[in-house]
Amino acid sequence: MENLKKKTFFTIFIIISLFALFFATFFNIQIYHREYTGIFNNLTRMKNLTIERHELFDKEKPINDDLRNRKVMDYEVYTFILNDNNEIVDKISHSDNDISDEIITKAKNIIESSKTSKIKIGSLYWNKYAYNLEESNSLTIVNITNTRNMLLTNLLISLLLVIVGEIIICIISKKITEWITKPVEMSFKREKEFVANASHELKTPLAVMMASIDCLDVSKKNEKWINNLKSEADRMSNLITRLLDLSKTEYLKSENFNKFDISMIIEKRALTFESLAYEKNITIETNISEKVNMFCHKESIDELVSILIDNAISHGKDNSIIKVNLSVSKNEIKLEIINEGESIPESEYEKIFERFYRNDKSHNRKSGRYGLGLAIAKNIVESHNGNIRAYSKDGYTTFEVKFKINEH
Repeated sequence: MENLKKKTFFTIFIIISLFALFFATFFNIQIYHREYTGIFNNLTRMKNLTIERHELFDKEKPINDDLRNRKVMDYEVYTFILNDNNEIVDKISHSDNDISDEIITKAKNIIESSKTSKIKIGSLYWNKYAYNLEESNSLTIVNITNTRNMLLTNLLISLLLVIVGEIIICIISKKITEWITKPVEMSFKREKEFVANASHELKTPLAVMMASIDCLDVSKKNEKWINNLKSEADRMSNLITRLLDLSKTEYLKSENFNKFDISMIIEKRALTFESLAYEKNITIETNISEKVNMFCHKESIDELVSILIDNAISHGKDNSIIKVNLSVSKNEIKLEIINEGESIPESEYEKIFERFYRNDKSHNRKSGRYGLGLAIAKNIVESHNGNIRAYSKDGYTTFEVKFKINEH
């Protein structure tokens, strides 16, 4: 259920965030494009006027009044008239600003460094000037400092709005996630309650049936049928017990946790499985750090270790070694159960922890397994705020459990 909530939350959050980023990006691109077009139009407009003036200048007539009287309201635009030697012969300001020494120096640098006619605007976020050089004719410079500052301010405001928006989107996504997943959560809750209640209800009549079977007179004629009844009743009793175990692990609460030495719990449980492992000539090796204390539910941790070691023996290769490792670092406690033998396909790394899931697709009843053990193990780990995973590599399968170190 938690995974479903996380996936739903991140899906909603990412979709809304992408829309917000799209509008913020679109807004800045539109303003950038508008300013770029305005600067480009001013550069080309002055170019056309200076070409006309150049024709008059060659005829030794006064500078075209249209050029001198042309005013630009939104930008600082300056025109420098050049002779055939690319020397400045006249300077015109198309705004209320006087032509500063900085602008004149910039104009001379552009004329000296540029060998051919060209328009250069560059990035409006970084450059201070844009220009249009017509060799042996004119140079138009636009001071875009104010434009640059305005664009950077808009970009900063957009980023701040996006950050604030992300916080709001996070809250909205959480609310929407709760609303969407509430029916599913209620369905899961009812399913769990049904399994627990059904198991409890079945336990009593099944016990009566088993007691009644034991009281039946066995003869050669009915021995086969009575044995079948006993076998199926035992099987159903085991299944109900596992369902009840599963139900219990789903309702573990931290209020019932106490501080225990899990090193001792794991060591003792590993010892009890040595006789079972011996039947397959399997050796259990332990590498357990001493006195690893943890706030936990003792019986549940014992059950977790039992499930994982039993699973390792069942799927382990004869004449092999099972390693039980427990280590502790600054932030976490790590338990590893490693066995050599049957590998888990990568596609089933997550599936094996689902209820009633079995790698044996034929669901062979002879194994006496119901696909609940690892589901119970996962519930136990998650109830202790830990995580469990399984993977196979080079013929070895590892079940890795990590718990965060807590101080209760």
